[in-house]
Amino acid sequence: MGNNVKKYNVGDEVYARPTDFHIGTFAEYIMVREEDLAFKPKNLSMEEAASVPLVALTAWQALVEIGQLKKGQKVFIQAGSGGVGTIAIQLAKHLGATVATTASAKSFDFLKEIGADVLIDYKTQDFEAILKDYDLVLNSQDNKTLEKSLNILKAGGRVISISGPPTPEFAEAIHANWLVKMVTRFLSFAIKKKAKKLGVNYTFLFMKADGNQLNEITKLIDSGIIQTIIDKVFPFEETNKALEYVENGRAKGKVVVKIK
Repeated sequence: MGNNVKKYNVGDEVYARPTDFHIGTFAEYIMVREEDLAFKPKNLSMEEAASVPLVALTAWQALVEIGQLKKGQKVFIQAGSGGVGTIAIQLAKHLGATVATTASAKSFDFLKEIGADVLIDYKTQDFEAILKDYDLVLNSQDNKTLEKSLNILKAGGRVISISGPPTPEFAEAIHANWLVKMVTRFLSFAIKKKAKKLGVNYTFLFMKADGNQLNEITKLIDSGIIQTIIDKVFPFEETNKALEYVENGRAKGKVVVKIK
């Protein structure tokens, strides 16, 4: 620990998503800022806890911080059986929203159990023909899906995308140089223009580390409101297999690499 660390002691069980540009890749040790840490949920193993910060912070910042999702509103969460999707569905349901999601039919029963209300088989159904007057969309798919998502929103609704394109507002927030700002303006021009024409909003989200938000998520996990969904745990020696498994796009929840 650094000399100025006040909240934690050696031996405390903690978890975190390290801040941008300080991320370790399957590292046994990593330096993390005190403000990015939170105490690990008491009812989770280390492997379960490791699966939480990235996806839970993404869901929190999309639905709570930016989307300000409220009871009685409707939210469409794409790819419900994925890492972000499984947490976002539970969080949205806790907030009192009606939750629609896309997945393969074989995942429907599981997704109903964690809170999904409207289930759409992405292989055989078109969500644009089914959903209407939604308040919020959490987009994690391609540009075509993003454009279709704008059409299911009510006036004043919002699409929050974690898969791009990035916006000038994002570039400003990360204090990017003028070239990056110009590039993001170019990349997001078409989707922002369409959103404005439809009377809705488009926001790009690049999740940031935040220990305070992670503490709130810990409370939800400890109280049983949010459960972790882990598909598989791979030993460190099988990291390549873990990456291949993730790349096939069929993982339900998170995939974890166990260092020791």
